Amino acid sequence: MSKHIETKTNAMRVVEAAGIAHTVRSFPATAEMTGTEIALSQGLDPERVFKTLVTVGKSGQNYVFVIPVQLELDLKKAAAAVGEKSINMIKAKELLPLTGYVHGGCSPIGMKKQFPTTVDETAQLFETIYFSGGRIGAQIECSPADLAQVVPLTFADVAG
Repeated sequence: MSKHIETKTNAMRVVEAAGIAHTVRSFPATAEMTGTEIALSQGLDPERVFKTLVTVGKSGQNYVFVIPVQLELDLKKAAAAVGEKSINMIKAKELLPLTGYVHGGCSPIGMKKQFPTTVDETAQLFETIYFSGGRIGAQIECSPADLAQVVPLTFADVAG
């Protein structure tokens, strides 16, 4: 194993420090792979694997949305969920300086700054969900309730 795979990310450190039940999975992946491709390559149901999206509202405030990998963020539902007139995805080049994470490895846990976070309500249908562990090729599995212990979040219908 390469040293890179064994290195802990901020997300991994936060869940460990919080003492919540979780599993970290490392696997070969590239930034070009879709979340659905990654889920299927790991033998996981894509409905249980979530991606982290960072947006900016008309007010200039940033928001984080965590949605199933096979779905898209419904910008109107998302804006309504956070009380904005409109929201847009941030530009890819803004992701690393804003969050500390790269595209394809963005975790809702351990960002440089904590932004208001909304998780698609479908997460509550599962005992555990998977989301980025903070780098490409790493996932954290935990219950939605445990995720809510380390990231202040709300659940809402934001995917389409």
